[in-house]
Amino acid sequence: MREKHSPDEASGTEDGKGVRLRADRVRLGYRGRTISEDLSVDIPDGAFTVIIGPNACGKSTLLRAMARLLTPDAGVILLDGKAIGTYPAKEAARRIGLLPQSSTAPDGIRVADLVARGRYPHQTLLRQWTDADAEAVAAAMAATGVTELSARPVDELSGGQRQRVWIAMVLAQDTPVILLDEPTTYLDIAHQIHLLDLCRALNRDSGRTVVAVLHDLNHAFRYADHLIAMKDGRVVAAGPPKQIVTAELVHEVFDLGCRIIDDPETGAPLVIPLATDAARIS
Repeated sequence: MREKHSPDEASGTEDGKGVRLRADRVRLGYRGRTISEDLSVDIPDGAFTVIIGPNACGKSTLLRAMARLLTPDAGVILLDGKAIGTYPAKEAARRIGLLPQSSTAPDGIRVADLVARGRYPHQTLLRQWTDADAEAVAAAMAATGVTELSARPVDELSGGQRQRVWIAMVLAQDTPVILLDEPTTYLDIAHQIHLLDLCRALNRDSGRTVVAVLHDLNHAFRYADHLIAMKDGRVVAAGPPKQIVTAELVHEVFDLGCRIIDDPETGAPLVIPLATDAARIS
C-alpha cells in the first residue's frame, strides 16, 4: 500500500493550512436545478472525513464535484491548490479515487480484471503493466477479502461481494485521496465494520485522506476524525464528532429526536433515537 506522505507533500496547498481538497463557494446542480449555492467545504488532509445528512441534501453531489465528475456552475474545487478541472484526466485519477453509489461492470468481466482497471491511471505508452501493478491489485483484493473470487465473473456475485470488488478497484488505484459514496451499501454488519476499519487503517497507517458519505450515524460518529453535517445543500456543522454532535444537531439535520450518550466501546457519540409519533400510535 501507499507509503505515508510527509506533511509538506501531503498538504499541497499554498496557504499551508493542511487542506488538500477544498470546495470554494461552489454552486452545484443538475440540468438547471441548483442543489447547493455558495457552498464552501474544507477536507482536512490526512483525516478520515465523514459527510452525513438526509437524502437529497447534496452529499453525493459534493463528492461528484470533488471527483471532477461534476463541474460547478460557479466557484471552484481546489486540489493541491489548483482548480481540479485544470488537471489532465489521468493526473487527477492518480490523485483522487472515487467509489460512486452505483457502478456497472462490463458483461462477463472477471473480478481480477475489474480490480486491475484501477491501475489504468498509472499506465502510459512508456509504462505498461509492471510487477508493482500486480502487487497493488493483489494487496487490494486481499484487503477487501475478494482474493478467492478473483476468477469469478463479477455479474455472478452477490451485491455485497460486488461492492467489495469495486472497493478493491478503488484501493488498487492507490491514490492519496479516496472518496467513498455510501461504501457500506449491500454489506452485512460484519463487512461494514471490516470496511470501515480498513478505511481507518488506510488513513492512519498510510496517511491517505479518506472522505466517505455514510447514512449510519453511529458508524459516522465512531470512525470520523472530521464530520460534515449537511442539510438542504449547505453545511450545518463541521468538526470532530465529540465537539459538534448534540441531540439538537441531530434534530436540526434529520428532524429526529434522540439522546446522545458515550459509546461504551470507543467513547464516541452514540445516537439513541426516541420513539416517533408513528411508533406511539401503533
